[in-house]
Amino acid sequence: MLRLASYDIVFQEIPGEVTLALNISGCPNRCPGCHSPHLWENIGEALDETMIQYLLDTYGNAVTCVCFMGGDADPQEVGRLAGYIKSISSGSLRTGWYSGKAALPAGYSVENFDYIKLGPYIERLGGLDSPGTNQRLYKVNQRDMVNITLSFGRIGKSGSELS
Repeated sequence: MLRLASYDIVFQEIPGEVTLALNISGCPNRCPGCHSPHLWENIGEALDETMIQYLLDTYGNAVTCVCFMGGDADPQEVGRLAGYIKSISSGSLRTGWYSGKAALPAGYSVENFDYIKLGPYIERLGGLDSPGTNQRLYKVNQRDMVNITLSFGRIGKSGSELS
């Protein structure tokens, strides 16, 4: 079971989207330098269809995307809930997942997502907006994943975009 520790409407995590970010606790990754170590603990309320419906009834008109921030302890449940969001919004809401894993689980279906971030946080490399980051943000086009990390507008010293 996923647990919702907190949520917020954010503007930077998914470029071009007004995102309802769902901060999921029980993170198994425990990345050194993590900006949210409180999410390592299993805290918060159960994140299920009832909670999602409440959040969408409250904020649905204000957002274009719902993003699961974490959930690596139960990736199948993250995918299932993303599918639920797609079904109740008739596909009008986009869905994303910020995973701290370097890769998706073997055979994992991405069909319920529009965006997926992969990669553990490595403090010396920085986050998605850092030129040296190991993390990648992908846009899911049908079943293909296209790297859109450059959407964060990083420009190198030479003036060229960095990958």
